[in-house]
Amino acid sequence: MAAGGVPEGRVARGAALGQLAAEQTVRGLGMRLSMLARTDEARQVLAERSAMKTAQQIVAVLGSMKGSAMKLGQMLSVLDLDFVPESHREQFGRQLAALRDRAPTMEFATTRRVVEDDLGPLSGVFAEFDETALAAASLGQVHRARLRDGREVAVKVKYPGVERAVHADIGNLEFLSKMARSVLPSMADTGVLEEIADNLRSELDYPREARTQHRVAQRYRGHPFITVPDAIEEYCSRDVLVTEYVAGHPFSRLQELGAAERDHYGELIYRFYLGTLFTDNEFCGDPHPGNVLLAEDGRLAFVDFGLYHRMAPEHVEFERSCLRAAGENRPDDLYAAWVGRGIIDPEAGVTVEECLAYVWAACGWHLLDEEVTITPELATSAVLLAVDPRAVEFQGMHRQLLPPEHVFSRRADLFTFATLGQLRASANWHHLAREWLYDEPPRTDLGRAIARWRRGD
Repeated sequence: MAAGGVPEGRVARGAALGQLAAEQTVRGLGMRLSMLARTDEARQVLAERSAMKTAQQIVAVLGSMKGSAMKLGQMLSVLDLDFVPESHREQFGRQLAALRDRAPTMEFATTRRVVEDDLGPLSGVFAEFDETALAAASLGQVHRARLRDGREVAVKVKYPGVERAVHADIGNLEFLSKMARSVLPSMADTGVLEEIADNLRSELDYPREARTQHRVAQRYRGHPFITVPDAIEEYCSRDVLVTEYVAGHPFSRLQELGAAERDHYGELIYRFYLGTLFTDNEFCGDPHPGNVLLAEDGRLAFVDFGLYHRMAPEHVEFERSCLRAAGENRPDDLYAAWVGRGIIDPEAGVTVEECLAYVWAACGWHLLDEEVTITPELATSAVLLAVDPRAVEFQGMHRQLLPPEHVFSRRADLFTFATLGQLRASANWHHLAREWLYDEPPRTDLGRAIARWRRGD
C-alpha cells in the first residue's frame, strides 16, 4: 500500500472488489434464509439494516481504494438506487455522497512532499497554503492557497501511488467486463475497453487537464451566468494542478433554493454539459454534483476537466441525426442508421419499434415537447433502462454494441440527467435541445441573454 492509502496492485485491488462482492452474496443468501420464518415487519427491518450495512461497506471499500473505484462511487451517489428500502434511500445517498464530498484525505506532510517534489519549496510558490484539504476527489485532493503574487488558488494534489492504482484498474478492465456482460454487452468489446482505458489514463495527465481547463476558461471568460476557473499553467505539473479559486458554495446549496432558481441553474447545467457537444464537438465527460459550485457572485462554476472529451464532427452529427429521427417518429430511419453503424445486427431480431422505444426511454427528455420535472427516481429509471438487463422490454437492445466513440457522450447525457434529478429541475428540455438539434434561436430568457453575450451586444 502506497503513502496516502491507495492500494496499487491489480491483485490487491481486484481482491478488495471480489471480497466485497462475496460478502454481499453471503449476506443476501443468509437474509433470504432467515426471512423464511419471519413476519413482514421483521423482514423490512432486516432489509433496512442490510441496506445500510451495504452502503457503509461500499463507502469504506471504494473510498479507501480511491482511483477509478472511487469514481464509480461518485457516479453511484447521484442515483436513487432501487435496491435500497425507500425509507432509507436518503440516508443511503448520504453514505455514497461521502465518496464525493468527504473522501479520505492524506496527511499534510504527504501533500507537502508531493507539491515540493514538483514545484520546489512551498514558500517559494505560495504565500499561504491551507493544510486542511478543501475537497477530496478520486485521484487527488484540493487545498486552498495564495500565490506569492496574491492570487487565491485551488491546488489539486495527486495521491501518491494513484497512478499505479489506476493502471491496475485498467488491467482489471477485461476481468470486470466479463462480469458486466449480462448488464452491458458493449463492455466485452475491446474497442470500448480501450476507450475507457484511454480516458482513465487521461485523468492522470494533469498538464493536459491544465491546458484543457485554460482553453475552456477562456471560452467562458466574462460569461454572465457561468464561470470556469482558469489553470495557472506555470504551476501545473505531473502531480500538481493549480487553478483560480472560486469562492462559493457546494451543490447542496443549490438544492436548498426555490423552484425558480433551481430551474435557472438546471438550464445552465444542461447547456454546459450537453449543449457543448453539439456546438463545439467537445464536452465534459464527468457531470456530477461535486463538480458544480454556486459562486458568490451568483454564477455557476464548473470544475474538474480531467475527462474532457472531443468527438469527430461526423460522430456528433450521427448522434444528432438519430435523436432527430426518434423525435420525428421515423423509426425506419433510426433502425437503418444503427444497422449501418454496426450498433444493431440485422439478424438479431431487434425491431424498428424497439429501437424507437429505447431512444425515447433513455433520451426522451430531449424530445418531449412539454415541461418535465426531473426527479431522482426519474433519472435513476433512465439509467437502469439503458443498462439494466431486467428491463425485459429492451433485452434485444442490451445485446447490441455501442460504438467506442459514443461511450462517454452517453455517460455525459445520463449523468447530466441524474445531476438535474438531484436538483429537481424543471424545463421544457426539448425547447433547449432544439437549439442544437435544429439550429433554432433560443426560446428562453436565459438562452437569449447568452446569445446576446456571444454576439457582443
